[in-house]
Amino acid sequence: MRLLLASIGICFVNLFYMGHAMAIEEPPFRVLQSEPPFEYRLYSGFVVAETELAGDFDAASRTGFRRVAGYIFGDNQAQNGGIRKIEMTAPVTVEPKDQGWRLHFVMPSAESLSSLPRPNNPDVKLRQVPEHAVAVVRFSGFTTQGAIEEQTSKLRKWMVSKQLEAGGTAQVARYNDPFTLPWRRRNEILIPIAPTR
Repeated sequence: MRLLLASIGICFVNLFYMGHAMAIEEPPFRVLQSEPPFEYRLYSGFVVAETELAGDFDAASRTGFRRVAGYIFGDNQAQNGGIRKIEMTAPVTVEPKDQGWRLHFVMPSAESLSSLPRPNNPDVKLRQVPEHAVAVVRFSGFTTQGAIEEQTSKLRKWMVSKQLEAGGTAQVARYNDPFTLPWRRRNEILIPIAPTR
């Protein structure tokens, strides 16, 4: 298990440090409105590998990342009975769920629920996310509780100014590895928008 976790960490760092040489896929979206650092986006449907966790935000993020990363790096069972590695994507997203948290990776666009291998860990689930609209604010630095609260407040005020009604809880999306310098980090708060009546 320690060897698997070490391999996961090395692979994750290598993937992001090679980012200039190989693109990390992100879920496709269309920008409906842009007023930097704010955007109103429409995301296409996609599949996520996710896990639910208790504890504080940082601890849940670390544990959840290791758990889902384990799935994409081979802790799974493919249709042929073997294991299969899945390409890493960005961002890693965390949102409140009941009394804890839910962390997910978006699966590559070429994958579907039927094509993906089955997770060996019963705490990792696959889920289809339908097309949906979100309001977004982008920021750099660390995703501390204070920064998350400040950026979420800014985003909600922008939503009010655009008459956008929230349709879910705020999500924290992080696009970089832990070794990226704070001012070079890309973080986002995403708030789902309620469907138009």
